[in-house]
Amino acid sequence: MQGDTDFTGKRVLVVGGSSGIGNGIAHAFRARGAEVHVWGTRASAADYDPADGSDLSGLGYSSVDVGDPDAIAAAPLPFDSLDVLVLCQGTVIYKRGEFERAGWDRVMAVNLDSLMHCAGKFRAQLAEAKGSVIIVSSVAGFKANIGNPAYAASKAGAVSLVKSLGQAWAGEGIRVNGLAPGLVDTKLTKVTTDHPERLAGALARIPDGRLGTPEDMAGTAIFLASPLASYVTGHTVVVDGGLSL
Repeated sequence: MQGDTDFTGKRVLVVGGSSGIGNGIAHAFRARGAEVHVWGTRASAADYDPADGSDLSGLGYSSVDVGDPDAIAAAPLPFDSLDVLVLCQGTVIYKRGEFERAGWDRVMAVNLDSLMHCAGKFRAQLAEAKGSVIIVSSVAGFKANIGNPAYAASKAGAVSLVKSLGQAWAGEGIRVNGLAPGLVDTKLTKVTTDHPERLAGALARIPDGRLGTPEDMAGTAIFLASPLASYVTGHTVVVDGGLSL
């Protein structure tokens, strides 16, 4: 069984792998032998603060604004072959900013549109390698999300895209799956985790009684990319400690 999660010799790109969930996933693949590259938004790897959950040691890095389709198209391929593509990019705008056009457009561009543009860019490499795509969405894609309509809609769209691409690309040997995190302790969730009353209320709704960690999400990503999941296609695994029950 251990050999099924050995990624020695494999090449992995994690879009949105500079911090948080994506960074945890990137290091999980690296720890299992993979050569891992990440895309982030800052100019260089040195611009990330470890206090924000960023550890880019041992990882390749490129700055790509995935909210811009032209930037995705122009970005150099990190490897001459690709076995696993993890799409973990995401943004959110608070204070009802997503009800305005600019906020809505930006969140949808990053959280949904870029998934298709990135997947399309690497389709040929993934088909040649009989590789795997993992799209990270959210439990917010399965319910209403107070104050963040674009975030919720984009994540629902991501869940649907997993199904459609899973069906469309299976014949090429590409398995497309997803994972939907619950409340994970990252910089995007500080609006909850930095406020004791909000945090206590959130924890009360989680049967497991704790926040998720990037490592929790990484375990599911490793499974989905491995031969253990060779017959799993077009499925989004909810990883939320029971929050959505």
